[in-house]
Amino acid sequence: MFIDTHTHLYAEEFKEDRSEMIRRAISAGVEKLLLPNIDVESIEGMHQLVEQYPENCFAMMGLHPGYVKEDWEVQLKTIEEKLFAHPEKYIAIGEIGMDLYWDKTFQAQQVIAFIKQVNWAKALGLPIIIHARDAFDEIFEILDELNDERLFGIFHCFTGTLEQANHILNYGGFKLGIGGVLTYKKAELDQIIANIDLKNLVLETDAPYLPPVPFRGKRNESSYLLHTAEKLAEIYNLSLKEIETITTENALEIFKLTV
Repeated sequence: MFIDTHTHLYAEEFKEDRSEMIRRAISAGVEKLLLPNIDVESIEGMHQLVEQYPENCFAMMGLHPGYVKEDWEVQLKTIEEKLFAHPEKYIAIGEIGMDLYWDKTFQAQQVIAFIKQVNWAKALGLPIIIHARDAFDEIFEILDELNDERLFGIFHCFTGTLEQANHILNYGGFKLGIGGVLTYKKAELDQIIANIDLKNLVLETDAPYLPPVPFRGKRNESSYLLHTAEKLAEIYNLSLKEIETITTENALEIFKLTV
């Protein structure tokens, strides 16, 4: 069994064939599909998928940094109320973090929202799923202060340097989420990952975004996870089965899931 630790299956891009796409994933052996929330509007669709596929789909709760806008306080309050009303419904706080790639207008608000959600995770004993785009230094500054034995999770879609990877792993409770970017030659991520122990990695797609080769330019989906797994097998000179076993164990550990 493979686990897609990060997939936005509720996204509009899947509205025409969502059920078929999920069946393709399950048929390919990607049997657990973990759903990060992004804002208040995505909650309902995420919950519907969990209700429809209770053995396969698992919900997270959080406010994505890209959605920290003028109404961020209202969004965050609503998300907090839903989370703490039924924390048993959620396997993680995510996707949270900072994104300074497109717009730095709400950078200060992103910091506040991130810190608040990290503290939710600590209070509830849940992992955090971190979105870090052009913001590693800013996130490290926060986590260097907040890190303790209660803090654990995943740096989603890791595309940083080896130095940044080691900074993350030195916190002690984090793993790196690896997706389709690993298959992009120009990204050179494979050269960095080769220096990291496989026990520190989990697989993800970030579907419908960032499809692996040979699907670049198309919509990503969870069944494509196997292309990233195959690239990992090549990097580590292991069988696909070994990649499956180890990355699945890593994900089960972080999310406290059972097979």
